[in-house]
Amino acid sequence: MIDPVSTTLPVLLIDDEPQVLRSMEMLLRSSGIDPVLTVDDSRKVLSLISRQSVAAILLDLSMPHISGEELLESITSEYPDIPVIIITATNDLDTAVKCVRIGAFDYLVKPVDEDQLLSSVKRAMQMSALRNEVLTLRESIFERDVRNKEAFTDIVTGDAAMLAIFRYLVAISVSTQPALITGETGTGKELIARAIHQLSGRSGEFVVIDSAGLDDNLFSDALFGHTRGAYTNAIQDREGLVARAKGGTLFLDEIGDLSAPSQIKLLRLFQENTYYPVGSDKPQQSDARFVVATHRDVEQLIEDDRFRKDLYYRLRAHRIDLPPLRDRQDDIPLLIKHFLNEAASSLNKPAPSVPGELTDLLQSYHWPGNVREFKAVMFDAVARNEKGALPLQSFRELLGADDSAITSTESSPAGTTNLEALNSDRLPTLKEAETFLIDAALQRADGNQGTAAAMLGISRQALNKRIVRSRMVNEKL
Repeated sequence: MIDPVSTTLPVLLIDDEPQVLRSMEMLLRSSGIDPVLTVDDSRKVLSLISRQSVAAILLDLSMPHISGEELLESITSEYPDIPVIIITATNDLDTAVKCVRIGAFDYLVKPVDEDQLLSSVKRAMQMSALRNEVLTLRESIFERDVRNKEAFTDIVTGDAAMLAIFRYLVAISVSTQPALITGETGTGKELIARAIHQLSGRSGEFVVIDSAGLDDNLFSDALFGHTRGAYTNAIQDREGLVARAKGGTLFLDEIGDLSAPSQIKLLRLFQENTYYPVGSDKPQQSDARFVVATHRDVEQLIEDDRFRKDLYYRLRAHRIDLPPLRDRQDDIPLLIKHFLNEAASSLNKPAPSVPGELTDLLQSYHWPGNVREFKAVMFDAVARNEKGALPLQSFRELLGADDSAITSTESSPAGTTNLEALNSDRLPTLKEAETFLIDAALQRADGNQGTAAAMLGISRQALNKRIVRSRMVNEKL
C-alpha cells in the first residue's frame, strides 16, 4: 500500500461541476489528505496558485472559459514543480499522450476508481514533497550558517559535524517521513527530536514514549489507547499517545528494545497511518510525524533476527547519527562554561573560576555517558565546591569510577610498555616506542596534555587521538 501523505500544502481540485468537486474533496479528506482547495472557475486558477503554494493539482479537461489543456500548459510552464493529475471523461489515447508530453503527472478517465485516484494523488504529493526537500537540502549544504538557530538553543556545540547535522535537520523538518536518530546514550537524541518538531512548525504536541521495558500489551495500550471493557479495569475509553500527537510529532525512544509483535504493529502504523485502539475494530487515522531513536546498532539487531528489516527501512527515510562527546573535543570548553553557569544558577551559588588544566583533564576522559554524564559531573563538582577555583582533585575523584577512561600517568596507554622494554635486547616495535614516549612526556608534564604534546612536537589534539586509540585497542584486547 502506498503511504498516506500528510502535508501542510493543500491539494487543489479544479472542475466546473460543484458536485464532482464535493465528492472528490470528501474522498481525499476521509483518506487523511488535508487541506483541500476547490475551484469551479478555470479563470481563477492561475491567480490562485500565484498566491498559494499547492502540493498537487487535480484538473478536469472539459471546462468553459479556459480549457484544461490550456491550463495544463500554463501550469507546467510557470510552475513545473507542481504535479498535475488530469481527470477527464475523454478516453482518447492521443489526448492522453499529448497531456503527458505537456507535463501531466497522470491521466485518469472518469469514472475514476477511488483507490486508483488516491494512489495517484499520494504519489504526486510524495514527489512534490521530495522535490521541496531536495531543494532545501541543496540550499542548506551550501550555507555556512545554520538557519532557524532558535531551534537548537538547548544544544551546546560549535563542532562542524554537529552543525552539519543542524543544517540537515532544517532540510528534513518539513518532510512527513519518519526520522531515525542513532547515537550512544547521553548524546542528546531527544533534544534533536525536539528540534525537528520545532523546525517543522507543526501545531500539535511533541509527545514522547520510551519503548524500553514495555511488553507488547503495555506498548499497544500506551501508543494506541483502549476502549471501555477492552480488558479488566478498563472502565472507560483511554486516548493513546498517537491520538495525543495529532498534528504534532510522536517521539519513540529506544525502539531497538521493542518486541517482535510491537514491531509489527509499528510497521503497520507507519505504512498505513492507521491504528486500532485495544478492544476496537474501528481504524483510526494518524497524521503525526514519527521520530524514533535508539542507542543500539540496528544493523546488528537485524543480523541477530531481533529487529525487522522492513521496519528499519521504513524508519530510516531520514537518518541522523549523533557523534559521541569524545569525538567533539573542541566542544569541551563550551560545555564547561555552559554547565558551570547553569549549575551555579541552579544551586544559587556564585560561578567558581576554572583552573587552566581542567580542559585537558576533561578532554582526556572517554565520557561513556557523553553530554549527560558531563553535565552530572559539572553539577556535582560545583555543588561540592566551597569557594574559589574548582579543584582538579574533585574531578579526578568523580571520574575515577572508570580509571581506564582517563589518561593515566602511572601506566602507559598501551598498558604493556615500560623503560625496560626499550632497554632490552629485543628491538621494540614502533607502537611500543610511541607508547613509552607518550607515557614519559605525560609523567614529566604532570599529566598536562598540552605540555606533553609540546614536548613531543605534536598538537594536543594529535596526542589525545593517539591516547584514545591506544585505549580502545586495549579495551578490545
